[in-house]
Amino acid sequence: MRKLTLLITGLLAYMNASAQNERPITTGVPFLLISADARSAGMGDSGVATSPDAFSQQFNPAKYAFSLKKQGFSVSYTPYLTDLVNDISLSQVTYFNRFNERSAFAGSLRYFGLGDIELTDAGGTSLGSVKPNELAFDLSYSLQLSDQFSMAVAGRYIRSNLKIQSASGDASAANSFAVDVAGYYESPEVAYENFNGRWRAGFNFQNLGPKISYDGDIERSSNFLPSNLRLGVGFDFIFDEYNKVTPTLEFSKLLVPTPQVVTDANNDGFIDGPEYQAAADKYNSVGWFSGVFKSFGDAPDGFKEELKEVNYAAGLEYWYQDSFAMRLGYFNESKDKGSRKFATLGAGFRYNAIKIDASYLFSMARVKNPLENTLRFSLTFNFGDDYDQY
Repeated sequence: MRKLTLLITGLLAYMNASAQNERPITTGVPFLLISADARSAGMGDSGVATSPDAFSQQFNPAKYAFSLKKQGFSVSYTPYLTDLVNDISLSQVTYFNRFNERSAFAGSLRYFGLGDIELTDAGGTSLGSVKPNELAFDLSYSLQLSDQFSMAVAGRYIRSNLKIQSASGDASAANSFAVDVAGYYESPEVAYENFNGRWRAGFNFQNLGPKISYDGDIERSSNFLPSNLRLGVGFDFIFDEYNKVTPTLEFSKLLVPTPQVVTDANNDGFIDGPEYQAAADKYNSVGWFSGVFKSFGDAPDGFKEELKEVNYAAGLEYWYQDSFAMRLGYFNESKDKGSRKFATLGAGFRYNAIKIDASYLFSMARVKNPLENTLRFSLTFNFGDDYDQY
């Protein structure tokens, strides 16, 4: 049992990339922020302001209202921590339907499996095995509010089944729910001197919802959901009917309070366990709703530290004849807030109604990325009538 506890604790710490950093912000269910589709992954985890596709549910569901396809279904598979184990992965299925000129709905299921873990007692006797897992199921509705702008709302059920059965027999899963509020802008195609162009922009307030707890003690042992704000912009350089290049720039920030500095509360010259516990209790007492607003101005080192909590991602996508794509991307996070820095490569192939995407990640930081040396794939099927683009 102790071996299992250490393994899961280590995996969660690994997923948050928090080792050897100053004040990283950690949350529960961090799998919600892992890019599940290979297209976004190939562009440095950018997706809030890219063109609509079947995987828009994760980054910006408002894009579905501008989809050129009436319906789409997609599946993806992402191996995780492949340098340590071979049975941890993230899977996702998504379906969308743009049922009229201005409206669309979509649903998706994400499943994060931590593989088989063998339980043993202190003497090494096998106690069986368990399969810890987490999942999220969500539904969204998007609506065009004008010919160039749409908004969407999504509701999400979250279940985290990581708790191991103890002597009391309590192995219940933790549950929570969250909402997303997103917007998307797409300009008409404009003729410039040597090319045509189209502006895109988007935002998404993600995973806004109550904290998650395994024992029901929200005040002392709960975790914030990975509430997140994404803002992005992109531009299509349309050189001719065969060649299109789209650069994108995206910023993101966790809407979660910053851990505070532990102080010598009793002025005895030492910072001891009770003072750490008092600081933890104060942090946990912050509600999720007030925490969203506190996250913009609670960093102990002021505005300079707040800026460190903003990540950025740059992506580049090239399409030839709308059938073959090449992608590049870069993601940056401050070394004091997680130190994730990586470059990505990606490619896409489209044939009739089928699209296949692949991506690969190169870590550029001392903190090893859980997705390093991992090849990700996603598959999309589009069907139904096409919509016009202006």
